[in-house]
Amino acid sequence: MSDQQIEPTDAEEWDFSDLSALYINCSLKPSDRMSHTQGLMDISINIMESNGVSVENIRARDYDIAPGVYPDMTEWGVEKDDWPMLYEKVKSADILVIGTPIWLGEKSSVATRVIERLYGNSSQLNEAGQYAYYGKAGGCLVTGNEDGVKHCAMSLLYGLQHLGYVVPPQADAGWIGAAGPGPSYLDEDSGGPENDFTNRNTTFMTWNLMHMARMLKDRGGYPAHGNQRSHWEAGCRFDFENPEYR
Repeated sequence: MSDQQIEPTDAEEWDFSDLSALYINCSLKPSDRMSHTQGLMDISINIMESNGVSVENIRARDYDIAPGVYPDMTEWGVEKDDWPMLYEKVKSADILVIGTPIWLGEKSSVATRVIERLYGNSSQLNEAGQYAYYGKAGGCLVTGNEDGVKHCAMSLLYGLQHLGYVVPPQADAGWIGAAGPGPSYLDEDSGGPENDFTNRNTTFMTWNLMHMARMLKDRGGYPAHGNQRSHWEAGCRFDFENPEYR
């Protein structure tokens, strides 16, 4: 391959220094235990930090995230709920990346709870009168020693886009070993950290998230026309016409 062929396709220097990203590791383990999912997330985090993105990384199991689909479950009889504090981190981040292990072919129960709590805030509105997560980019990372990377990513990315996140091209990446029980990502001789397919996809995912967040921020968010609940409730119909009443 010639030097010309390996030149970056775009020589422009991208400035991501005003962007922020929140990584939520939904491992079943608290942060005092090694997480294979964190090992993969660290690759993506390093790329973002190397390009000036302000990154915060949290382990969901370290917090009391109550089950439920309301913004603050203490208002519904739960004794303690850390989600309102975590939501402030979500709300301030331009990029959200959810990491999860695979159990029985599914995302972790912790990841399910995080999505449910994100859902609980999704009806809130941003300054443009859109739903709360409009104008933010979302993606996911998945690890396991059994099948299910694409299934877990399908579930997570559907949830994020349904709640209002913009999901760029190839916004997921993951690693699994051979079919059936075997070594996990960071285990000795797993081959995970050296896997070119995983490393390429994780790199592409990270850059796609940064590019999407850059475009959204430069535009002042996602275009606020035809999607403002506040305007709909005020009577604006954005060219809607029910054919039944023509």
